Amino acid sequence: MGGEGVIGPLDSFSQPASLIKKTAVSRSWVSVDTSGQSTVLDLDKYGIMKRVSIHARDLRILDPLLSYPSAIFGREKAIVLNLEHIKAIITTEEVLLRDPLDDNVIPIVEELQRRLPPPNLNFMGQGDDEEGTGVQSEAQTSESNEFPFEFRALEVALEGICSFLDARTRELETAAYPALDELTSMISSRNLDRVRKLKSAMTRLTNRVQKVRDELEQLLDDDDDMADLYLSRKLSFASSASSDVGDFTWSPASPTIESKISRASRATPFSTHGENDVEELEMLLEAYFMQIEATSNKLTTLREYIDDTEDYINIQLDNHRNQLIQLELFLLSGTVSLSVYSLVAAIFGMNIPYPWNKNHGYAFKWVVMFAGVISGSIFMSILTYSRHKGLVGL
Repeated sequence: MGGEGVIGPLDSFSQPASLIKKTAVSRSWVSVDTSGQSTVLDLDKYGIMKRVSIHARDLRILDPLLSYPSAIFGREKAIVLNLEHIKAIITTEEVLLRDPLDDNVIPIVEELQRRLPPPNLNFMGQGDDEEGTGVQSEAQTSESNEFPFEFRALEVALEGICSFLDARTRELETAAYPALDELTSMISSRNLDRVRKLKSAMTRLTNRVQKVRDELEQLLDDDDDMADLYLSRKLSFASSASSDVGDFTWSPASPTIESKISRASRATPFSTHGENDVEELEMLLEAYFMQIEATSNKLTTLREYIDDTEDYINIQLDNHRNQLIQLELFLLSGTVSLSVYSLVAAIFGMNIPYPWNKNHGYAFKWVVMFAGVISGSIFMSILTYSRHKGLVGL
């Protein structure tokens, strides 16, 4: 088995640079237990597999060097969670997070420390003789029992990833809308390049949001997958099933007993609690599904605004193109008209003898005037025809 080392408690994340250098990112994990205590661990993949009893293929999903889509898997004794930078393994006793010194992971660990301890721990030793305090502690204990540890940890992870993606979306909106408005007011290479980069960032962020949304939607559509996330319930049923098999003792090396318990743990929630077995988890997932859906809608609105801006710019460019075509038509019309005038000058400029030129030199001005009138008439005729056919503006 690989080496395992406990670096120490993680009460605060303002770590010195020396600690960051000593902690290998590929082997660094943080463990947050049911009391909210955090410990940084140095574990390789074999140490993790031994600690939480998961397969190597599940651990590969959490490998930062491999590109896996967002996923939430329920296993026999753990929940494997891969949501963007949140790569965690949740059991009934602890939460293991990869890369605890990452800037995006630190707030998740701090939130786990704050919210994982049961609420009744805050009231232990305070007013034990008072009846009101006892009732309050009992109610909070009941609430804690109804909402198991793995769901509290899952809620922190979902809230963290939804808030993270929503914050990135707001940042993108803050940068995109002014850039698009500036582009519509002045089309330039700088503004076009700026909007192009923002559109690329929006496409990448949309894909990230869509992956998380699809994973939550897939969970909500499958009651069996949601039932697999009830680790505490499966653990309690596995204990009762182990006692029912008599002399057989459950262990991972006993595939027969393990398969029986696995099938029974999947079937027992519906047989014990009825059709509303996964209602608690379903409400939890629906809340964050609606939040990620709202983020997706913001990105959709931004995409539509970008598409509308592109359409507006294309209309402007088409208008400029039409103006250039009209200008080209004017120039071509003038060229054709002047070519008639040049033709007359070229004819009279030929070195050909003609007798009437000697006695009638006064005819030169009439030829020039007649050629100019003919050229102007041709130019006006072309413009009149172009306006009649709608080729140029009136």
